[in-house]
Amino acid sequence: MGVRLLALLVAVAAAVGTFVVWEVFVATRTGQVVEDYAYDGALTGRTRLWTVAEPVLGVVSVSFVVLGTLAAVAIALVRRRWLLAVQALVLVGGANLTTQLVKKVVLDRPVFDSEAWWTNSLPSGHTTVAASVSVALLLTVPRLARPWVAFFGAVYTAATGISTLVGQWHRPSDVVAAVLVVLAWGALACSLTTWDAQDPGPADDRPRRISAPKGSSSAWVLAVLGVAGIGAGGIALWALQQTVTVATGSGQPLTTNAEMVAYAGGAAGVVAATALSFGLLLALRQTVARPRSAASRRAPGVTTAA
Repeated sequence: MGVRLLALLVAVAAAVGTFVVWEVFVATRTGQVVEDYAYDGALTGRTRLWTVAEPVLGVVSVSFVVLGTLAAVAIALVRRRWLLAVQALVLVGGANLTTQLVKKVVLDRPVFDSEAWWTNSLPSGHTTVAASVSVALLLTVPRLARPWVAFFGAVYTAATGISTLVGQWHRPSDVVAAVLVVLAWGALACSLTTWDAQDPGPADDRPRRISAPKGSSSAWVLAVLGVAGIGAGGIALWALQQTVTVATGSGQPLTTNAEMVAYAGGAAGVVAATALSFGLLLALRQTVARPRSAASRRAPGVTTAA
């Protein structure tokens, strides 16, 4: 019960964090100026980087959402986890619907100076798609596969988010907010974990003489994601401080180098948010799905899932 409550608190914190990101970087003039620097910094080296970013963004489509979601649902059904299949559907649908409603209905972009042409773009739809499909797979795959799904899902999500920065489709806050939206839905799913979504215990119908070390892969992946998240977060905070100093007119001129610092800091912020979010979701999913005990599996009226 304690872990489920923690997961619920993470979901609430992620939802609040989405609005905090908007409040800081969109609803204030300084926040908008800081992100404008990052947006303009993307022009440097864009021709070469776009050759890599464009194919990454090209993967995200309606077909990708459908196929990715169906894959997650199919895995759950093959494992006879019926409610887990429903959770995967709700997660993907809920996260993407939330992003569209928040972006187009709930939030707006205040006009400062002469930027009336730019409408609200927070959260990023492309990043939401990439992250939500990755998290749906994280929920449905077997225990030993989850660390690797979390790792590659984080890499793919971060690559998609940074690609939107390269193409000047989004600003860093848009991408971070999208990751937080998916974190909120993923943590909510973990808080509502049912018997159907738990892992089989060590005392299965057939004896197992050899078993993988418990949590070994998870520990390594969590360590990698944690180091990446904290390291990138430090870079992002340093770059933010440097950019705010220029944006608030403290005497330092705006240069191409300052724009590049803002741009690199935004990309680092995306990496930090993605790595830490997927690390959190992996830890929560592994904990709430902890293998069932033999006694509880034989409880009257309970059907064992393979």
